[in-house]
Amino acid sequence: QVQLVESGGGLVQAGESLRLSCAVSPAIFRTRVMAWYRQAPGKQREFVARISPIGTTVYADSSVKGRFTISRDTAKSTVYLQMNSLKPEDSAVYYCNIISGNEPLKTWGQGTQVTVSS
Repeated sequence: QVQLVESGGGLVQAGESLRLSCAVSPAIFRTRVMAWYRQAPGKQREFVARISPIGTTVYADSSVKGRFTISRDTAKSTVYLQMNSLKPEDSAVYYCNIISGNEPLKTWGQGTQVTVSS
């Protein structure tokens, strides 16, 4: 059974930083592409970034590229999202997931809330 446990969210002011963590079942983490998504109130869940088992990264678009950094620690079976220069529009619930066939799994964790005040 896949386990995805996100943490690290919180309330910060614009311009500050947060690092999100997602602990994944060790048995599957090593060989899987991992990704972060976010969902703001009233909006659809959107892709933020992904990272391959060998560390190749892809970011959604210019709105996060340069400010967010995705990384992974195989020894800890954990994927991270370092978020710098946060903006109010980054406020959302952030989720991690495993990518399979270019799509996230249908099972999602509880997410972690990020709120950025102006």
